[in-house]
Amino acid sequence: MSNTLEIKKQVVSGIKEKLEKAQSVVFYDYRGLTVEQVTKLRSECRKAGVEYVVLKNTMVELAAKELGIEGLDDHLKGPTAVAFGMTDAVAPAKILSNYVKEIKKTEIKCGIMNGSVIDVKAVEALASMPSREVLIARIMGSMMSSVSKFVYCLEAIRKKQAGEE
Repeated sequence: MSNTLEIKKQVVSGIKEKLEKAQSVVFYDYRGLTVEQVTKLRSECRKAGVEYVVLKNTMVELAAKELGIEGLDDHLKGPTAVAFGMTDAVAPAKILSNYVKEIKKTEIKCGIMNGSVIDVKAVEALASMPSREVLIARIMGSMMSSVSKFVYCLEAIRKKQAGEE
């Protein structure tokens, strides 16, 4: 009996560690998926660096309580899969939201961001955000635009002073 208790403590500890390290976490009701669909979903998650696992609700509740995360108990009813976004906060929400739209059998339960529980609408808002790379490209484009315009103005002034057209 104590061996089982030790195993459960290790599982809770592992979940707690993942919850601490993850930039975002999405809880997903996977009922209605075929084995082929689950395999495809796991593959997409792996490609994006998202860890997708099915966990016992009680273990997740215990880990969340140890971390002081409140409001999760209401969402952990029925089968639950958890997607941990370790490197990209947007990836789990984006993958699962797209999958929900594609399959139309499953649903997102809730998420965790910055140690707080977020509802389905917040997860969908997170999913609609562009990826980190796109945001960086937009910022760099904005910065380069200003520099390009400045250089163009300096060149126009130089040409005017030199009498060139």
